[in-house]
Amino acid sequence: MWSKKKPDALEEKGDMLILEGDATRDEILREVGIEKAKGLISVLPTDAENLFVVLSARELNPKLFIVARAGEEGSEQKLMRAGADRVVSPYHIGGLRIAHTVLKPAVVDFIEFATKSGNIDLQMEEITVQEDSKLAGLTLDECGIGRELGIIIVAIKKPTGDMRFNPTFRTTIKAGDTLIALGEISKLKTLEDMAGIKR
Repeated sequence: MWSKKKPDALEEKGDMLILEGDATRDEILREVGIEKAKGLISVLPTDAENLFVVLSARELNPKLFIVARAGEEGSEQKLMRAGADRVVSPYHIGGLRIAHTVLKPAVVDFIEFATKSGNIDLQMEEITVQEDSKLAGLTLDECGIGRELGIIIVAIKKPTGDMRFNPTFRTTIKAGDTLIALGEISKLKTLEDMAGIKR
């Protein structure tokens, strides 16, 4: 769903549902099926509006994954207390990006290259290992991700949220682990198949 307070003429694109309305109103959230939704991104113009959306959405769907934008300093904690799972501050991120571009230009170039949408050579992806995956119980060496697919596992995120960076070839993959992988798109799709991800 895409919702805005002051609707303009909108067109439907592909399978995207577009609803014109005020996302701070419960009836609008219900109309788009907030109770069944998996995620919500709130990027309204003010922190107060985003706070209101987060509070309403969290009450209507306690399992919802919510990402909200914070504009002012101090708003991040309020949005988290209101129920946001993640809060993004474009100004903070922009400032860090500018500083890193000056101090670590090669690192920024690499990250942009690895994460740019449409990059046919290299992508960074997160792949969650399913219960029925043939990867579960194998070490990184045994499954041949690096040797046969040429994929680098940058990190493994555990179901608890713990992140293990730069895992060794002896690291065992378990069901529920999320692999942060870097490689060619076609190889990453093969890894998704190995992880048991259904498309």
